[in-house]
Amino acid sequence: MPSVPSVLFVDQSGQLGGAEFALLQLAGSCTARSEVLLLSDGPFRARLEAHGARVQVINDARVAGIARQASGLNCLRVVPGILRQVRAIAAHARTFDVLFLNTQKALVLGALGKLLHRKPVIWYQHDILTREHFGRVQLSVIKWLVRFAVDHVVANSQASKRSLIALTGIAADSVPVIYNGIDADAFKRIDGSDMAALRRQLGLPEHAWLAGLFGRLAPWKGQHIALEAMARLPGVHLVLVGAPLFGEDAYAQRLHEQAEALGVADRVHFAGFQDDVPAWMKAMDVVLHTSTEPEPFGRVIVEGMAAARPVIAAAAGGVTEIVRHQRNGWLVKPGDVAALADAIGALRTDPAMAQRLADQALVDAQTEFSVDQYLQRMMQAIGRAAR
Repeated sequence: MPSVPSVLFVDQSGQLGGAEFALLQLAGSCTARSEVLLLSDGPFRARLEAHGARVQVINDARVAGIARQASGLNCLRVVPGILRQVRAIAAHARTFDVLFLNTQKALVLGALGKLLHRKPVIWYQHDILTREHFGRVQLSVIKWLVRFAVDHVVANSQASKRSLIALTGIAADSVPVIYNGIDADAFKRIDGSDMAALRRQLGLPEHAWLAGLFGRLAPWKGQHIALEAMARLPGVHLVLVGAPLFGEDAYAQRLHEQAEALGVADRVHFAGFQDDVPAWMKAMDVVLHTSTEPEPFGRVIVEGMAAARPVIAAAAGGVTEIVRHQRNGWLVKPGDVAALADAIGALRTDPAMAQRLADQALVDAQTEFSVDQYLQRMMQAIGRAAR
C-alpha cells in the first residue's frame, strides 16, 4: 500500500470562510503527516488546532493588506515583504512531499518559491477568476503561475473551472472539480422537532416565520436585497447570521440604517457571527442566498440543504450546480428583489411544497456533497501530485 504523502497546507486567512472550512476538514483528516501554514492569525488557527492540526503563522501585515484589485504600483511597494514570505514558505515546504495552496494569495506566495523548494504544487481554486473579482495584475500573475509553477489545480465548481480555463488556456481535462464536503451528521445532531424551544435557546422569536441569511456582511453577499424583500413581506422575519470581516463595517452600519428606513427593523435580527450554524439553520423556515455576483460554490446553500430546510438561492456561478429549480430548492435572478419576495411568499403559503423541496435537498446534500466523498477525492488528487 502506498504511503500517504506529507503535506504542507498554506492559507492566507486567519478568519473562517468557505475556503477555510474546506481546509479544516482536509487538514484535520491527515494530521499525522501534515502542517498548516497561515499567513494571518485569527480564529481559524484555534479551530485547526482543535482538530489536531499542527499550525504555524507567518504574518506580514503589508502583504496581508494587498487587495484583489490592487494596482501594480501597490504590489511593488510590498515586494520585500512578498520575498520574505516566499522564502519562508519555501523553507517550510522543503520538508514535505506536497505543497497544497488553498487560497489565491497562498498560490502566489507558494508558487513563486517553486525554484527554492522544488516540491509538487497543488492549488485548490475557490474563486471565479474574472475582472469582477480581481485586478488585471492579479489575474496576470495567476495566469502565468498556473501555467509554469503549479503542477495540479483542483477547482471547487465547474463555474470556477471555466474561469480558469478561459484565463490560462490550460487543458480542461487536467482540472478536476471537487465540491466541498458538508458534515450532514452535524445537522442530524440538532433536534429541530420543537422549533419554539430551539428558537428560545437561540434568542429568536418563537412563533414567527423566519428567513435566515448566512454569511459575512458584505455588499456582494446581498443582505440589502433581502432587506428590500422584507418590506414586501409583512409578518416575515429576517435573521442575518454573520459579521463584517474585511473592512466592511460601513456596509453593516448601512444595513441597520436601511432596516430602519424601510420600517422593518423590528423584523430583522442581526445575530452576528455564530459558531453553531446547524442549530441556527434548523431554527429557520427557509434559508436564503442573495449574492449579487456569481458564487464560486455556495457552501451555505448545501448547509441549508443538510439542515433539511428549503433554500432560495441566486442563480449564478456554482449555485446552479447545486440547486435544481423547484426540485431541491428555488432559484431566483441575482439582485431581483421582487423575485426573491415572490419565492419567499410562495414557500410560506405552501408548506407542503416547502417540505418537498427540503426533503429532496437533504437527500442531495448527503449523497452529492458528503465529507467522505470530498476527502477521498482530495486525497487522491494529493496522491497524484506527489507522484
